[in-house]
Amino acid sequence: MATVSARDLLLCALSLLNFVFVFGTGAEFVRFVSFRAIYQNITGGPPPCHDSVPWSTALRSSSVLRAVGADLGLVALFALQHSLLAWGPVKRALSSVFGVLNRAFYCATTALALQVLMRCWQPVTDAPCLWSVSSVPWDTWFPLICFTLHFLCWAIICSILLIFDYPELLGLKQVYYECLGLGDPLSLKSPRAQRLYAHLRHPVCVELAMVLWLLPALPLDRLILAGCLSIYLVLAHSLDTQDCEYLSAQLHNKLHLFTLPPDSHTEPTNHKQD
Repeated sequence: MATVSARDLLLCALSLLNFVFVFGTGAEFVRFVSFRAIYQNITGGPPPCHDSVPWSTALRSSSVLRAVGADLGLVALFALQHSLLAWGPVKRALSSVFGVLNRAFYCATTALALQVLMRCWQPVTDAPCLWSVSSVPWDTWFPLICFTLHFLCWAIICSILLIFDYPELLGLKQVYYECLGLGDPLSLKSPRAQRLYAHLRHPVCVELAMVLWLLPALPLDRLILAGCLSIYLVLAHSLDTQDCEYLSAQLHNKLHLFTLPPDSHTEPTNHKQD
């Protein structure tokens, strides 16, 4: 019977704690981006904007400028962490330090940057909204429509994360494989799949963009958040023709399996050649 070393127990404990921290941060980010923004009046926060103030006055207000500067700094901090730690030389240096916990460390620092962003975010309430749905009956129905679409988008995002192997994305699977002596789980995937994973850093671009922009009211601070994150998603997108062909082939294979009769038997395919 194989024995479990103290090192393996420590690695598993750290990866599990990271998994809980990242998962909790993700749930809080859903509340921050969707629920708080859609049902501002229910959450007890201040009004999202001050429509009686003209833009010429708002943009000269010191409180507005301070809040805008703070929010831009928070988004820049998140983008810097998310990009710098994914940069090749830094990634290799961190891998030499953290080893199998490198992916978990990246996810933990990402969650920490999100926590700082959410807790230090400054609502810009002394400026008008870029749009605000306030006429009857749309002031009731449109938030419900937004909530329904946000719910569907988050459900799709969760489904995509599960398809892309959520434990591996958070670094839990790497530790599990290391403790069992199975090596890096990514090395067991086909070369085309590894190439896709290297290019597809953000597999939920469309759904996240919809969540960021589809709101009953768009105050200035939400414009900063939605605009900066949307630009970041576009700049980080690096899929090419080969990746799209691979995704199309995988989708075709999955659909073909659903069309087979229940009593049919197919030969298993080599996972490394997918």
